[in-house]
Amino acid sequence: MSQFSRAPWTVAFTVIAIAGLAACGKIQQAAAPPAAEKPAPAAVAIVNGTPISRSEFDIYVKGLLQGKQQELTADQKNQVLDELISMQLLAAQADKDGLDKTPDTEAQLAVLRLRVMADAESQKFLKGQDPTDAELHAEYDSAIASMDKTEYHARHILVSSKEQADQEIKKLKGGAKFEDLAKADSIDGSKTNGGDLGWFTLARMVKPFADAVKALKKGEYTQQPVQTQFGWHVIKLEDTREVTPPPFDQVKSQLTNAVIRKKLQAYVADLKKNATIERKL
Repeated sequence: MSQFSRAPWTVAFTVIAIAGLAACGKIQQAAAPPAAEKPAPAAVAIVNGTPISRSEFDIYVKGLLQGKQQELTADQKNQVLDELISMQLLAAQADKDGLDKTPDTEAQLAVLRLRVMADAESQKFLKGQDPTDAELHAEYDSAIASMDKTEYHARHILVSSKEQADQEIKKLKGGAKFEDLAKADSIDGSKTNGGDLGWFTLARMVKPFADAVKALKKGEYTQQPVQTQFGWHVIKLEDTREVTPPPFDQVKSQLTNAVIRKKLQAYVADLKKNATIERKL
């Protein structure tokens, strides 16, 4: 785990936003006694009278691990704690310097709070929203219906001008081999393989390129140069084949994520519909 090979507190303080919010928030709350009915959370350190709680430590570690299941060694835990202590000291000094009142800092804290609260509400909404088998199968059927059913195997020669592309086509008509011209003249990385792009679906290609490939028959090449943002192409279609959709069980996790994402999007859309929103941009 490379993060822990670095010096204390040199890991970017923005790795996880909530840790920074917690550090800044504690400074202003330190003088207020805790509510009698709420026991003080267990502290992993106390810095100039301000505790760093176990929950803050755990959340920060969770952010560093980025979802990986890993148990930290004692040395790694101590390094993380050193980072949090450094953050608390810097945040406390920033508060003394009045930096929390500067426009940039206020805006950053506001955005961080938005992110944390929005994530919390998203997680609350998604509890109990696990997709049903019927929803997953409906998502699967929809995905299969919209997917490209054909894969294409093509080569291309990419050059920087229409005039040069015209010359490549002229050479092909004169009997030159497509692969040889691609190796000699193409400015694309595929030139070492004679312009071979392998198998692909049209959705992976920019529209002018995809449209040109779709119009070709096996063994044909484009009679006119095709322009994209990458330059000018001469394209040859080698072959086509039908795509076999992946089985349901193989993509179940992706389907689950897609259904959950759509549910959350629908929830947000409903919130927007019932909100009063004035755009100023």
